[in-house]
Amino acid sequence: MDFHPLLQALILGLVEGFTEFLPVSSTGHLILAGDLLHFNDEKGKLFEIVIQSGAIFALCWEYRSKIVSVLGGLTRDAAAQRLVLNLFVAFLPLAILGLLFKKAIDAHLFQPVPVALAFIVGAFVILWAEKREHRIRVHDIDELDVRDAFKLGLAQACALIPGTSRSGATIIGGLLFGLSRKVATEFSFFLAIPTLLAATVYLLFKERALLNADDLGMWAVGFVAAFVSAFFCVRWLLRFISSHDFTIFAWYRIAFGIVVLATWQLGLVDWSSP
Repeated sequence: MDFHPLLQALILGLVEGFTEFLPVSSTGHLILAGDLLHFNDEKGKLFEIVIQSGAIFALCWEYRSKIVSVLGGLTRDAAAQRLVLNLFVAFLPLAILGLLFKKAIDAHLFQPVPVALAFIVGAFVILWAEKREHRIRVHDIDELDVRDAFKLGLAQACALIPGTSRSGATIIGGLLFGLSRKVATEFSFFLAIPTLLAATVYLLFKERALLNADDLGMWAVGFVAAFVSAFFCVRWLLRFISSHDFTIFAWYRIAFGIVVLATWQLGLVDWSSP
């Protein structure tokens, strides 16, 4: 089926927005959707970078008051300074390990079996984390210290393994380290801003030769779709965690891992390239 470019852009933008901040791996979903839509070439990879920025701006809009408050208080507010320091410390492990090992990881682990295993193993980690007794010692994001931030950064770095989920690794890591469900989720959101922004700027610069003004309409549709869907997804997740745990996402990950294996075995999707 030959999908119209704007429809492709709309669908992929929605997929990005609805999965980026849930513990289900947006990368895996974008590979599946892009392949089924026949939009998985180099231009498709660049498009995924563009729509990721829509999800980032949705987060910035949702937390605009907090962001403005933190930026305005950097010179005088200890809490604002501590949050920025924590985000910087948490960002470093993924940035450093990504620069060192991303190419090797993509070459060796971006295969259907490792991706499916990452989905399924991650699901069992979530189930285990939710079954153990939660001893909460951090009830507010301003209570986090540098050691907490570094541990959360190491957890986020697990997302270098394809199929793991950046948000999932950070949130579940937070639960294991004694953060409340709300603090773990919100810190994952805040940490996503510098992490995804840095990745977006780097990849856009790296792939700048593929940028084409003729694609502006498609990029705009994807950007807006990602922005709107991510905005509603973030709000929904914050309401959801107030009365639910993450078990449902674990079962979804197991099902999706099976989908990865099935689509690979049937030759429907090429899972061999990021």
